[in-house]
Amino acid sequence: MIVKTTPLPFYAKLALVLIGIMSLGFLIHLGKEILDPLIFGFLFAILLLPLCNFFERKLKMPRSMAAFLAIFLLIAFIASILYLVGTQISNLAKDWPLLKAQVVKTTADLQVWIQNTFHINAENQMEYVNNTTDKIVASGTSVLGTTFGAVSSLLLFYVFILIFTFLILFYRRLLFRFILHVFDEESTPVVHNVVENIQSILRKYIIGLILEMAIVAVLACIAFWIIGVKYAVLLGIITGLFNIIPYVGIFSALLLSTLITFATGAISKALIVAVVVVVLHLIDSNFILPIVVGSKVRLNALITFLGIIVGEMLWGLSGMFLSIPVIAIFKIIFDNIDGLRPWGYLLGGDYEYNQQAKEEMKTE
Repeated sequence: MIVKTTPLPFYAKLALVLIGIMSLGFLIHLGKEILDPLIFGFLFAILLLPLCNFFERKLKMPRSMAAFLAIFLLIAFIASILYLVGTQISNLAKDWPLLKAQVVKTTADLQVWIQNTFHINAENQMEYVNNTTDKIVASGTSVLGTTFGAVSSLLLFYVFILIFTFLILFYRRLLFRFILHVFDEESTPVVHNVVENIQSILRKYIIGLILEMAIVAVLACIAFWIIGVKYAVLLGIITGLFNIIPYVGIFSALLLSTLITFATGAISKALIVAVVVVVLHLIDSNFILPIVVGSKVRLNALITFLGIIVGEMLWGLSGMFLSIPVIAIFKIIFDNIDGLRPWGYLLGGDYEYNQQAKEEMKTE
């Protein structure tokens, strides 16, 4: 007896997809404490995998020692950047009297402007400021406790990232065999292709972002030095570091660079710095990013922007960082499964279609 099954209508399929997406988002939000450092550890493990293979094959190191040494080199690289930023901030702290005088002068000018514009005298303004200050001091204990708790959680988060990175590097072959055993033997070539593409694309994407950050930082330092900004190196590093945050980073770098320049110089120089940051961002978006990163993660702008917004809603700042790599992983998986290829096309857009058309024109 043959049982005929009727296909589900479109609205039923759409409802199931939406319910699945919402359920997945809810579970991801609940599992942030574990999934967040785990995904960061996964990305760092992919980045350090060639280095681990080099230590194991060329230097004949045990797998645990190779993973530990690779993580140590990564920590040393990050520590060198933090040391460079710290030395620049210490130089900024030496000029605290100058900064204080500039802030006092700016505050006085602001009081005069408020008095002339809104007809609020300076005494009423200072009374409001003093009342606000008293409230902040009164709640200082709770603020201090909250700050200490946030710093402790952040340090613990970094420790978890390092632990997950080490464990993924150490058990990478076990994890890969597990993925192979999940699927049947006919799907083995597809699994190999997906895993290799994920490793290659994500590694190139991360290295490309690091190179992009370095290039933007160097260009910003040179531009600020030519302008005559006092803390050119510090502002250049800030611009390069914040530039890797999609869409939001440029505004943060613009605000910090302008405020620091205004506190140590004239307002005209601060405006020039703001213009330089915007110009560097335009150069980076239109020239440096396509050349250095090379569109390794071929996602259209709409999906990228939506992914960043959803990532921020689910996990905050870390979600913004992880949104693009996670969407790229899904796209690679969708592109290699027949029933999910339309979703892969939706994430990538017309890029693959245009590339295929160009190749067909060349062959003709």
